[in-house]
Formats: sequence, C-alpha cells, structure tokens
Amino acid sequence: MASNKPAPEAPSPFSTDSYGGAERSVGEWNPTEDSIRPVRGRHRVAKQRGLARSSTVLGVGVIAAVGAGGMATAQDKAPVSISLPDSIADNLPDAKSLPGVGSFMSDDEADAVPVAAAAPLTTAGLTSAEAEQGTDAGEALRARILQQAEQQQASADAEAKAEAEKAAAEKAAEEAKKQQDAAEAEAAAKKKAEEEAAKKKAEEERLAKLAASFSLPTSSYTISSTYGQSGAMWSSGQHTGLDFAGAAGSPLKAVHSGTITSAGWSGSYGYRTVLQLDDGTEIWYAHQSSIDVSVGQKVTTGETIGRMGATGNVTGVHLHLEVRTAGGSAMDPMAWLNSKGLSV
Repeated sequence: MASNKPAPEAPSPFSTDSYGGAERSVGEWNPTEDSIRPVRGRHRVAKQRGLARSSTVLGVGVIAAVGAGGMATAQDKAPVSISLPDSIADNLPDAKSLPGVGSFMSDDEADAVPVAAAAPLTTAGLTSAEAEQGTDAGEALRARILQQAEQQQASADAEAKAEAEKAAAEKAAEEAKKQQDAAEAEAAAKKKAEEEAAKKKAEEERLAKLAASFSLPTSSYTISSTYGQSGAMWSSGQHTGLDFAGAAGSPLKAVHSGTITSAGWSGSYGYRTVLQLDDGTEIWYAHQSSIDVSVGQKVTTGETIGRMGATGNVTGVHLHLEVRTAGGSAMDPMAWLNSKGLSV
C-alpha cells in the first residue's frame, strides 16, 4: 500500500466493518469539490507526493474541462487524497509526461504556471464598441457576414457596370469610326466627282476655245472614206486621209491660221494646197477644182483657199483631207479635228 493517508470511502447503509459491526456513516465524497480551491486571476495545481499524483491528474482534467468556458468555481475545502492499491499506483503514468498536463505541474508554488481565464464565448470577436452596446457575438458575426456579402455584391455590380460601359464605349467608338469612314469615303467620292466635273468643264472650255480658232474644211459634206481603209484605189494599199463628199465648187476653208507652203498640181492628188500651221502641222487639200491662194500667203481660220472638185485619181467629187506632222508622218484627220474641239 502507498504511504499516503487513506482517503475516506463512501458509506454504504448495507455494509459492515471487519468486526461485523455497522460501519460509521460519512458524507458523500466529491473529488472536484474537495480538490479545487478558488484562486483569483489564475488556477494553480499543487503537486502531490507519491500516489496522490493520480488525484492531481483527475483534478487537472476537471479544471481544464470547467475552465474552458470561464465558469470554474470551487468551494474553500481542504484537498482530499486518494489511496490506490500498489498494483494500480505503480502502473499509473507520471502526470508530467501526459500531453498538455506537465506544464501545470511544479515542485514549487513560485513555478506554478498561471492559466489564463478563457474569454466568454458571448463576447468572442466583438469590438469594444459592440461590447459596450451589448451586441451578441452571433448577431455581430451575422451582421459582418451580411456586410461582406453586400460589399462583394456591390463590387461585382460595379465591375459588371464598368464592363458594360466599356463595351458600350467600344461599340460607340466603332460605330463612330464607321460613320466617319463612310463620311470620308462619301466626301472623297464627292470631291473626285467634282474634280472630274471641273476637269471635264475645263476641257470643254478649252475645246470651245480651240473650236473658235479651228474650223471644219467644208460645211456641207458626207464622209465617204475614213483614214486607214484598205483598197486597190490607193497606191499605198491604204487610205491616208479623210474624204468629204459634196457638191462641186463648194468652198474649202482653212482649218486654222497658217501659211500656204504648196499650191498646184500634184499627180494623183490633182490640184492640191498645203497649209502649214504655226506648230509645223501640215493640212493637205486634194482633188480641188480650183485654188484660190498662193505659196507664202498667210491665211486665217475659215478663210477660203479653194473649191471642191474631182481632179486626179478619183471616183467622184470630194475633198481628200490629210493631216501630217512636221516630220511628214500621216495621222487620222478625224481624231485630229476632234482634238481641236471639232465634231466631224
């Protein structure tokens, strides 16, 4: 048996002592009540010697369970030791080796570890202002959760609104760009049309001016042969001029002002007159019935230089008109007259 003082056993109304007499009745033992003493500000457990460590272990467990809620109380009673058989006491573990218990054990009262009182659960997480107002912890937590949810929803709404505004702005910018591009294209097309119209008008004015200074060789005619036609009637195999068929004796006019460089008979051309313009271009009048000018004479636009006839190699009365460059190359008389603003 342990050397510690035996603890009183609970009385039984039906038990007897070892001598057959009735056992003395004592009060019911409460280990919590007998082993815990109130300590202001902290709980301290004094180390018991010998087999009393088992009661200490039990007391520490009770203190830990009761002190977690901040509600441990005890009456001022002297601690009671518990006696156990040696077979049990010898097999009990050392209290200091138990997890979370050794820190509570000390040989001296000065080394006793204070245990901070747990804060009441009803005030956990409360601010000082909320505690003063008597706000419940659960209600405060609920309010904070709702506030956080509202903030998150407001943030999501703001983000969605910003995205929508950004998309709307991009769409508006794209639409504005399309309208601007269309307006620019329309303006460019209008400008081009105006430029073309102005160019056309300027050309018409130029041709009108030229037409005033140029004239057709005859006023009453029918085009019987054009430039470049093929046939055996022409020595070169192709027609080198433009034929104006008309009445014999019809007046032939100078197409532009210039100088007469040739006037007389010219073989297959019959009676021919050559008018040289200021730029060197030569105008040939062939198959005339008569010539009204002489070499070296200056003539003006529309002035009569001869008469239509059928002299030379011809099949009828007509004017054979040729236009040649200063170098002597033939060109299409109709195209040349058109370039001077004359419509043949």
